[in-house]
Amino acid sequence: MKAVRVHEYHSDPKIDDIPEPEIQGPLDVIVKIGGAGVCRTDLHIINGDWAEAQNPTLPYVIGHENAGWIEAVGDGVTNVAVGDTVILHPQPSCGLCLACRRGRDMQCENAFFPGLSNNDGGMAEYLRTTARACIKLDPNTNPADVAALADAGITAYHAVRKAVPELFPGTTAVVQGAGGLGHIAIQTLAAITGTRIVVVDKNPDALALAKQIGADETVQADGNHVEAVKDLTNGRGGDVVFDFVAEQGAELDAWQMTAPAGSQYILGYGGEFKAPTLDFVGGEKNVIGNIVGTYADLTELMVLAQAGKVTLHTKQYPLDAALDALHDLDAGRVRGRAILVP
Repeated sequence: MKAVRVHEYHSDPKIDDIPEPEIQGPLDVIVKIGGAGVCRTDLHIINGDWAEAQNPTLPYVIGHENAGWIEAVGDGVTNVAVGDTVILHPQPSCGLCLACRRGRDMQCENAFFPGLSNNDGGMAEYLRTTARACIKLDPNTNPADVAALADAGITAYHAVRKAVPELFPGTTAVVQGAGGLGHIAIQTLAAITGTRIVVVDKNPDALALAKQIGADETVQADGNHVEAVKDLTNGRGGDVVFDFVAEQGAELDAWQMTAPAGSQYILGYGGEFKAPTLDFVGGEKNVIGNIVGTYADLTELMVLAQAGKVTLHTKQYPLDAALDALHDLDAGRVRGRAILVP
């Protein structure tokens, strides 16, 4: 099969012909990929940023936002069958450790992460994962239309879901960065909260899209955006600020845009957060980190998606054009999410 593999860091991946994956255990499934999202994390992987944390053996296949059709199942699989349309939680969990018992999939003690850890991902024609990762979809669903919900979607939804108690009517939520994750957060906020939604982004096209999909106000990040957000909130800032950028100083802008007793949810990464401790004490502000989400989060998100309340805005590329997709993402030429279709 064809697959996009990283051979060395700081270099473009290559499209290789490699053997198809095989069933290795009773709960394994092989998925025929119908769509694989191209994520900014893939750029970080190529740059070697995850090498120490995940330590994969090179070369390996990247891609952690995947949907498709069940091609084969292990002897112990009962929740899906060959031919089913599925979206895949990006990090299969064991179900037996204490974190799993508490529903904290991302803290599973025995997890693996196809496309990040030492396990091939889904920028390929086929992927091996486990039954615990599979969420069955309406058979009429096109996997390419929903694949990026497996990471970009669930990550945005997970943060909004956690913040729901703070986002009652009369509050303001600020979304900094209206790209692949941010545009999903905007729709989720509109679908499950009564908050006022203010969106901050450098790109006028991203702001125009934000307005179409649920933003009440938009602010261009032009150096005066912190003051603009405060002007829109009577000087207070957002009760919750979702930072999907979190680098090159944006993480500190988000902190300044957060109201007293408010919360800054950090979802992007690459920068460094630093603030005086007096700001925490005097302002009673919270800073909350987020990584992906739970299996239950993804099932809830798919309910919204299949009801038409959350829609991915995508640009599709054939698998052979994976490098074009990665370069376009890196250059900021993708509105919404780039999707590879084998």
